Amino acid sequence: MVLSAAPSCYSRSVNAWFCTQYVHDYSSDIQHAFIQHVRLSVLILAISIVLSLPLALLALRSRWLRSSILSTLGVVYTIPSLALFVLLQPAFGVTHATPVVVALVAYAQLLLVRNVLVGLEEVPAEVLEAARGTGYGGVRLLFTVRIPMALPAILAGIRLTTVSTISLLSVGGLIQQGGLGQLILDGQQRDIRAQVLTGVVLIVALALVADLVLLLVQRLATPWARA
Repeated sequence: MVLSAAPSCYSRSVNAWFCTQYVHDYSSDIQHAFIQHVRLSVLILAISIVLSLPLALLALRSRWLRSSILSTLGVVYTIPSLALFVLLQPAFGVTHATPVVVALVAYAQLLLVRNVLVGLEEVPAEVLEAARGTGYGGVRLLFTVRIPMALPAILAGIRLTTVSTISLLSVGGLIQQGGLGQLILDGQQRDIRAQVLTGVVLIVALALVADLVLLLVQRLATPWARA
């Protein structure tokens, strides 16, 4: 008598949400999706941070510029992510992640620019006057006085943007460029609950770990703000 093999916990007959066998059998696919998610998140955050500082400095020059820039970024932020991906596809195509990167960089600007502005504006005027009185020029004043004193607000904005980017990036799975989001979408289409849950758990875990790491960086970089 030949005994038939028991169905796997992610087979259609069982289809369990929690299945370590699925993680073992598809570890290479999970690892690929995770690495892609991390790489895209780092790329998006790096570009976003580089762009946000010039925009914030420009907005700092006058109330009209501040209102115009923040209003424009606010309008972009209200566009649904999937709709923005679709709008960007004709220009960048669908065979690479450029539409996702451009869209999420655009979303990140509102959070980053606003926090950079808040931090720069909170620097006491008497500190700036004292620095100018001792011969500090504009560039030196910015990088040795204003930005260091604005670090708590800037790093808070980076933390918020990081968590938002890691979460929103999953929507990129709808155009096959979302890392763990694509893992979730494929699991839904194949009706494999364990694959969907694995993608969700990894996104949440990645966001939490990134936030904790940035919180530690913030505490180390701004010891005067701990109180």
